[in-house]
Amino acid sequence: MQNSKSLKIDAAKIEEATADLLEAKNRQLPELKVSASYLYLPLKPNVDIRLPGVSGAGGPEVHQVAFGSANLSVPIYSGGRIKYGIESAKYLVEASKLSTENDKVAIAYNVAQAYNNLFKANQSIKVLEENLTASQKRDETFLKLENNGVIARNDRLKANLQTSNIELQLLEAKNNYNIANINMDLLLGLPETTEIEVDQNYVDESDDVKPVSFYLNEARENRKDLQALDQQRKAAELGTKSAKAENLPSIAFTGGYVAADIPKFLTIYNAVNVGVGISYNLSNLWKENSSLKQSKAREMQLSPTNELLNDNIKLDVNREYQNSDYSKKRITVFEKAAVQANENYRITKNKYDNGLATMTELLDADAAQIAANVGVINAKADAALAYRKLLQTTGTLTIK
Repeated sequence: MQNSKSLKIDAAKIEEATADLLEAKNRQLPELKVSASYLYLPLKPNVDIRLPGVSGAGGPEVHQVAFGSANLSVPIYSGGRIKYGIESAKYLVEASKLSTENDKVAIAYNVAQAYNNLFKANQSIKVLEENLTASQKRDETFLKLENNGVIARNDRLKANLQTSNIELQLLEAKNNYNIANINMDLLLGLPETTEIEVDQNYVDESDDVKPVSFYLNEARENRKDLQALDQQRKAAELGTKSAKAENLPSIAFTGGYVAADIPKFLTIYNAVNVGVGISYNLSNLWKENSSLKQSKAREMQLSPTNELLNDNIKLDVNREYQNSDYSKKRITVFEKAAVQANENYRITKNKYDNGLATMTELLDADAAQIAANVGVINAKADAALAYRKLLQTTGTLTIK
């Protein structure tokens, strides 16, 4: 979670949504603007004063002008645009946070999947190493038997070939382990040379599977993407209300201060003004409200999107429930097959020792025994992963 690049992107999206919320809140605060100017007039302007009793002839020489103003505006009524904007922004911030939580669940499953591959490769290595040791000892015994003329050279070579096959399987398992270990290191933000220790109890962590209705209810209550979509729908509804409010006038309390100085001609100060300002965009009378149409279109999109997501959740939960049940049943079958394969090898070995079975039969029984034992490990690991996949579809998968 700390090193996920996806979550870092999500954090930036939350920051962006939070900034949008701050912008929406700022619209309800007073606006205070101050301006000042100084102008130099290189040419003598023509000043013609036309006031009763005042002669404009021979007016003063004006070469500079300085003036400043301060304007205050406090919104009183805006048709609800400010209020709806703030509420909508809050919903979008919450939607961003919920999307992040949904991504955390997906990351949790990615880690479980990577760990599952690491576990399977690690356990396969152990089984194959045990069988390789036994096969190498058998080769030594068969070499002595060949030298004493008890078995044919061809039979001894068959046993050597079996050993080579086990070595190849072991090399493949170690290669898979190395790749899985590097993948885990990258996911965890660790150096690529770090070796992850495998927990032997990993395959026994899953709980008893409950009825599918339980997981469907869990999904409805805990799926963060569903909750995020609900927040987006609420934001879209408020967006529609805000768009409608654009056709209404805005009222604000206004105040200002003006000061000016024109040397030898005019000085103004303490020109304070207060009042109420009303603004209305007359073009709304003949222009169609495009923002309203866009907002309604977003609402129309989100409604079927919500229905589609609910359908997909039902499908995902039912599918992964079946897969989890199937994976658990596979364990029983593989364990049964392993017992049978081990017993078959024991019997075949006894027969071979007594000259009642061929070398080919013995080696086939040995290969079947290896495959069955590795199959049990893989089946248990796959069942553990399938259960975690089921939890992911309900939005309840966490890393302990």
